[in-house]
Amino acid sequence: MKRHLTAAILVILALHGCGSPRPDIPKTTFQTNAAWKPVTDIRADAVMVYGTGPAKGAGGNVEDRLSRWKEKGYRTDFMTGIAWGGYQDYFLGRWDGQPHWEDGQVDSQGDTIWHGKNVPYIVPSRKYLEYFKETQIKRIIDAGVDAIYLEEPEFWARAGYSDTFKKEWEDFYGTPWMPQDSSPEATYLSNKLKYHLYYRALEDVFTYAKEYGRENGREIKCYVPTHSLVNYSMWEIVSPEASLALLPCVDGYIAQVWTGTSRTPTYYNGRMAERFFETAFLEYGSMVSMTAPTGRDLWLLTDPIEDGVRDWEDYRKGYQATFTAQLLYPEVSDYEVMPWPDRIYERLYPVSAGSSEMSHIPAPYATMMGVMVNALQNMPKSPGKVEGPKGISVLMGNSLMFQRFPSHCDYEDPQLSDFFGLSLPLLKAGIPVGITHIENIPGSLKDVSVLLMTYSNMKPLSPDAHEALRDWVNAGGKLIYSGRDEDPFQNVSEWWNHDGLSYQAPSCHLFELLGLGKEPQEGRYKVGKGEVMVLRADPKEFVMTPGGETAVLKAVEDLYGSLSKKNYLRLERGPYLVAAVMDETPDMSPLKLEGKYIDLYDPSLPVLDGATLPPGSRKLLYDLDKRPDETAILAEAGRSTNLRRTRNSLSYITKGPAGTVNRSRVSLPRKPQNVEAEGSSWTWDEDSRTILLEFKNNPDGIPVLIKW
Repeated sequence: MKRHLTAAILVILALHGCGSPRPDIPKTTFQTNAAWKPVTDIRADAVMVYGTGPAKGAGGNVEDRLSRWKEKGYRTDFMTGIAWGGYQDYFLGRWDGQPHWEDGQVDSQGDTIWHGKNVPYIVPSRKYLEYFKETQIKRIIDAGVDAIYLEEPEFWARAGYSDTFKKEWEDFYGTPWMPQDSSPEATYLSNKLKYHLYYRALEDVFTYAKEYGRENGREIKCYVPTHSLVNYSMWEIVSPEASLALLPCVDGYIAQVWTGTSRTPTYYNGRMAERFFETAFLEYGSMVSMTAPTGRDLWLLTDPIEDGVRDWEDYRKGYQATFTAQLLYPEVSDYEVMPWPDRIYERLYPVSAGSSEMSHIPAPYATMMGVMVNALQNMPKSPGKVEGPKGISVLMGNSLMFQRFPSHCDYEDPQLSDFFGLSLPLLKAGIPVGITHIENIPGSLKDVSVLLMTYSNMKPLSPDAHEALRDWVNAGGKLIYSGRDEDPFQNVSEWWNHDGLSYQAPSCHLFELLGLGKEPQEGRYKVGKGEVMVLRADPKEFVMTPGGETAVLKAVEDLYGSLSKKNYLRLERGPYLVAAVMDETPDMSPLKLEGKYIDLYDPSLPVLDGATLPPGSRKLLYDLDKRPDETAILAEAGRSTNLRRTRNSLSYITKGPAGTVNRSRVSLPRKPQNVEAEGSSWTWDEDSRTILLEFKNNPDGIPVLIKW
């Protein structure tokens, strides 16, 4: 009996390509402030119900919304903002009888920075945290939620002028407040305090959540959905980021990367432009690097649209670019499949660029999205690596956010080019460049052979990282330091010029530890078993100057050896093949793939005999030679359960959002004699031995029976 039961389980897993589920952690999730509706029943594992409400059109208070989603079979979690949200009762004085507008973030003109009507961005004072724990956290735990997601702990770099912030400055530094626009020192210290305030806020709130949960016999999971360090630095926002992973009360993150973040223009070859795929790849990489050494959980997010109003074709292209980028991190297989499905399925957007005609989501795009959600549900972790040279990484740290100011002393870092100057040239050459967080050193250096770094855009927050870098180089590591060390933040009041130290710049301390003197000239140096190369140029020069990328590539090749440069990234994950071909490269040839595939980015799910990818294109393919069984659902725009197979039949029930079309590609041993599914049509492809099945989705389920 046990043997037959095991075999049956294996058949079911093979039919749908399932990985190894963790019962306490959902593989797929999404966020919404609305109650369950047929049109937004996307069949992920979990839903993060947003806000305690009630919100307009949201379907009741949070307890009601949680109940309705749970009735439909979803795990129900809770999400809300920590730096903004529907907390008008606090600001208007309904909570404790006192208004608290002093806790709004204020800019240099004295204007509050608003997220919405009566919704300011918040300076997280201790009074605000008291309110938040009482009215949000306690309530949601009492409602039965076991996982809490507090998103976007954000403090605008241009803020820092409110009375509450001034008081926090005096408490933290013990000195009178300084307006941050008065000097580089004031900017750096102001942003460092903003970083501390949200670190303190999350530590306080999450610690309370866990303690209150334990008092009630429950273990509460606490997560931080956050933009990447790359994006926050580009958008001039300060957030605790990597340091939160050091808190025992933080269980993990959601990497909020999507079209809206990745379209932020960057410089390359002297030209500023949107580079969706490349920026998204580096954003996801920074989030993976931030969490991997800590063992924290991580979900990767994509969004089929974005906050800004664009046309449907623009959304689709950006979605495919970011979707491809996230799949190139095979060590992660958990996903937030979309935020705010209500706006995706129910709002009107332009049908094309420049058009005044508006429409709901085009049916083909909705089908493709359904196929993507299903693919993520079945996406395995993979021990494989993206093709290309391994172990080449760029150093970054939280202090990137501390220097984001339009200009001091005429020094600028446009579009975070000092970061992209070290990373984009490698990525454009088909090198899957990694990210190393300075906060995670030395553990994050384990698989790094060449590390590129600069202090023109960030500063080390302690000398400990330098000692770890020295040891790593002496053991054989190869370090490339690029920078003139002339930016105005080199002389801020920090550890390298305090407590008996008097270095002109933090790099002087690092170089001295490496035995190179405080200010080595540009050149290549042998250090222990390793090497150090010093480039006396700020990395922004490598991307803001036409042809500047060659200097980075040459430096890496000198230390690493032949780079086998190409114009694409490619990865195999189980039966899935992920590929992206770069443009803006000397090699503009297409990538040609041999084999038989299903094209998952094409909502018609065609079978391809080989594939050709021109520069600037991305593909997600299902390799038919790697199908798990001759009878298996390979791709579908829905989610199937109750799979049963006999010698000559396959049956299952599939569910999907109302108003969308379910198109499926199913592998069978031979051509069907009969297919039963309400309103369905089908075609047989003899060459691939697959059936293409189509019908309208139904959230209540469509029974499917295929006989051969």
